[in-house]
Amino acid sequence: MSRSPRRVEAPGPFRVDQLRPGDRYELHEGHAIYCAPMEGDGARRVGTAFEVLDSDPAVESAGTDAGFALRPGTLRAPDVSVGGVPDRPGWIQDAVPPLVVEYAGVGQEEDLLREKIADLLAAGTRFIWVVRLVGLRRVEIHEPGQPVRTVVPGDVLLAPGILQNSVPVAALFDRDAAHEVTLRNLLQRRGYQSLDAVKTEGRAKGLREAILQVLAARAIPVDEAARARIAGCTDDARLSRWIERAATSTDLAAILE
Repeated sequence: MSRSPRRVEAPGPFRVDQLRPGDRYELHEGHAIYCAPMEGDGARRVGTAFEVLDSDPAVESAGTDAGFALRPGTLRAPDVSVGGVPDRPGWIQDAVPPLVVEYAGVGQEEDLLREKIADLLAAGTRFIWVVRLVGLRRVEIHEPGQPVRTVVPGDVLLAPGILQNSVPVAALFDRDAAHEVTLRNLLQRRGYQSLDAVKTEGRAKGLREAILQVLAARAIPVDEAARARIAGCTDDARLSRWIERAATSTDLAAILE
């Protein structure tokens, strides 16, 4: 978010290498732009956006306020950057984030926002989502060479080749919606499509263990092929039938029909 920024004109152009980590400035063509601390509403929503995007199964790196040295006199620090954020100190000089999220709240200076968008798109950013916190909740989508599009809660955002999943617009505003999306993403990172899939696997695992316990209690030998068949079954109904048969039959082949 450009947080009530003001242009600071210098006698001569500044360079990126003159800024130190922690300095509250961005640079545009050698001109310093002061970025004040973020207000509460923006700070909360930047946090939710980061967790939603960083947790996407296709994302390898993301960051907040990461400083990208786009040119010797231009440094930009998007609110949320997806991709191109290395785990090392210093300004980022060898990458550009393919997806950027900017929050625009009270006091946003539109000319400075337009400059920032232009700088990032010219450097190679593919998508910039500007989340508007004043007035109607909406997100403006900026892409190189394309007219600006606007989406609202109830719509979804897509970033093909960057994100695996769509992002509900509501998740960039609402904490509960963001948590739901984050949970989905984290489950997918572990190989589950949903929380229901986790519950289903848990039930199936319990049934498989129960079958083996019944067979062991009845001293029915279980060879490796049968054990593998039981371990590979995820059908609750079939597993339940096998348990019932294991309680009454001693024929392993008949039990596992």
